[in-house]
Amino acid sequence: MTVHYDVVVAGLGAMGSATAAHLALRGQRVLGLERWSPGHRFGSSHGDSRIIREMYFEHPMYVPLLRRAYELWAELGKLAEAPLLHMTGGLMIGTREGMLVTGTLRSAREHRLPYELLTASEVSERFPAFELREDLVAVYDPRAGYLDPEACNAAHMEVARANGAHLQFEEPVESWESFDDGVRISTSKSEYTANRMVLAVGARTSELTGAVDLPLEVERQAVFWFGPDGETTRYDEPAFPIWAHEYEPGEICYGFPTLPRGVKASVMHSGEVVDDVDTVRREVTDQEVEPLRRALSGILPALSRARVRERDICLFTNTPDHDFVIGFHPDDPRVIVSSACSGHGFKFASVIGEIQADLAMSGQSKFDLTPFRIERFQTSQKEASNARNQKHN
Repeated sequence: MTVHYDVVVAGLGAMGSATAAHLALRGQRVLGLERWSPGHRFGSSHGDSRIIREMYFEHPMYVPLLRRAYELWAELGKLAEAPLLHMTGGLMIGTREGMLVTGTLRSAREHRLPYELLTASEVSERFPAFELREDLVAVYDPRAGYLDPEACNAAHMEVARANGAHLQFEEPVESWESFDDGVRISTSKSEYTANRMVLAVGARTSELTGAVDLPLEVERQAVFWFGPDGETTRYDEPAFPIWAHEYEPGEICYGFPTLPRGVKASVMHSGEVVDDVDTVRREVTDQEVEPLRRALSGILPALSRARVRERDICLFTNTPDHDFVIGFHPDDPRVIVSSACSGHGFKFASVIGEIQADLAMSGQSKFDLTPFRIERFQTSQKEASNARNQKHN
């Protein structure tokens, strides 16, 4: 006998677990389905840290979402009785005219957020581990910090279970189809029906969106934990906040204070594009850290020479514009597509879970989701096709 639910959530990473929690809190009958076991390392939601920052250099439109995300992370931490959000402050470092500094200042000024604009010497005086080149400045974001992603996901799943959700692991969704009364979902083990479905499957999004051609790329992102020698307390909170550095125009590296595995850092969007998520190269070579060492040399020269203590892989599922996908499937408004988050989405998981619960239950959100609609890609693809046809006519 096929079991029927109000909502089936496919994928229980950051976005899926948050969505399941918000739906269950509202009394919905929820089924969560996950391909892997809890806490797996094959996607985008594992590890010990993800940056959260309020002055969003990417675009000021993200700031209202972030404000709500901060509130929801704090509420989840209270429910979990665990420290999920670590407020360290943050430095956005670059030249005065660079994308990172100008974008951060734009968001801060448009939303009247408190900030400090620091010279290279002021940064070194306050945060001794940093030795910035003289042509660099830093915007200090007092509300920046980092989240513990595995603890966040576990807390969302526990809230979902405690409020009646059924969460099933090692049971991937293989296909789905619409029928008169809802959506029929087939997995590797069974079949279910639901009034609504949320697709939050990260790197496998394109596999389950049917005829809709989403222009997504899956990127293999390497991250590193360093074990610096000497006065290591310089890398501890509060003397060492989270940071991002535009080391070349449009190129950014980022990092964290000391974590149990070391001082974590990486170069953003520097990985190879993956054609098959099942055959991702998981080993990280010694050569792969060299671009990061060069990027670090202009702001953290001692760290740039430190030994690598650990290394790992995370998958970024990227859209062409690096903005999210949040919205209804173009062929069926009973299906909500969540992702791709383009490597900067984890911090928004709490609020995206709330948004998707709103969409599943009422079809609406209090936030303007126009920039995240799937249809923006269909329009651009159609325009590109027309342009090619005109060129050849």
